[in-house]
Amino acid sequence: MESAHSHRKDEHLALAEAQQRQATLVSSLDQVRIIPNGLPESSVAKVNLTSTDSKFPFEAPFYIEAMTGGSRKTGSINEKLAMAARETNIAMAVGSQSIALKDPSVAETFTIARKTNPAGFLIANIGAGHNLADAQAAIDMIDANALEVHINVAQEIVMPEGDRDFIWQAELAEIIQKVSVPVIIKEVGFGMSQQTIQTLANLGAQYINLGGRSGTNFARIEDRRNRELDAEHAYLYDWGLTTAESLLEAQKIVQRPTIFATGGIQSPLDVLKAQILGARAVGVAGHFLHTVLTTDTAGLISEIERWQYHLAKLYALTGAEDYSDLANVEYVLSSELLNFAQQR
Repeated sequence: MESAHSHRKDEHLALAEAQQRQATLVSSLDQVRIIPNGLPESSVAKVNLTSTDSKFPFEAPFYIEAMTGGSRKTGSINEKLAMAARETNIAMAVGSQSIALKDPSVAETFTIARKTNPAGFLIANIGAGHNLADAQAAIDMIDANALEVHINVAQEIVMPEGDRDFIWQAELAEIIQKVSVPVIIKEVGFGMSQQTIQTLANLGAQYINLGGRSGTNFARIEDRRNRELDAEHAYLYDWGLTTAESLLEAQKIVQRPTIFATGGIQSPLDVLKAQILGARAVGVAGHFLHTVLTTDTAGLISEIERWQYHLAKLYALTGAEDYSDLANVEYVLSSELLNFAQQR
């Protein structure tokens, strides 16, 4: 019989998929309009999507974002995600490995990713509040190429069994400085302000994933898990900053770390817009989860390959041959997003 913690992982998976199915998903990046270039002097064949970052040598600027692991069902999903990552040569992050540190019997639901994709780029995952030893153990568990440390105060506040102490900075700094692989500090869907980004940079963070609102909503998910008091925290469902807002916040940092983005990414156009706003790479969770659950591994492989090809076409459409050219792409913001940017 699986533990209550494993059952929680299954609940998270089911409720995240329910959000993807039921919600009318509108990406915050819809508030960004690209100014078209009718004479781009470009060619799809010349487009290079490969990252020039030596620590994150991605062949495409998007990857399978952290989602799951910790139960039999979620382990099976991780295997399918890893198969798709292997066949399309994109990176993949596993879900939080905290459960496996407490209960080694579920470690195989994470190690299956490395077993399935032995040469792939895998990103380990652990929550803030863990120490250096735990962080390194998560890396070693899956022979990871990088580590995500997620910060999730709003989720913990809503979660009935969540943490109530958030004294994290000293341990984050030690993890960033001492683990064996590069570290990404990542939000889980509530976005980041310029102050948070700057504080993390001061701690030594070189890679930050803004994890903006508009994708999977963990405040809503944790409330749904508490069936006796459903929607108790409804006033927090729009807490935080969207992905677009967070990217604009990051632009205000003079010497900013490398920025990744995730949160409500629904199409290759969302990836492009996030990159135009400054994201080096973009994580995709809910859309890829929905794809693998409804069309299985073959369907996810086809979808990722479609995104890769379409993104190359979008680069050419804007006159860009690689990431550096995207800085020259002009765009305008919706009145709401412009108002936010001006107030900040």
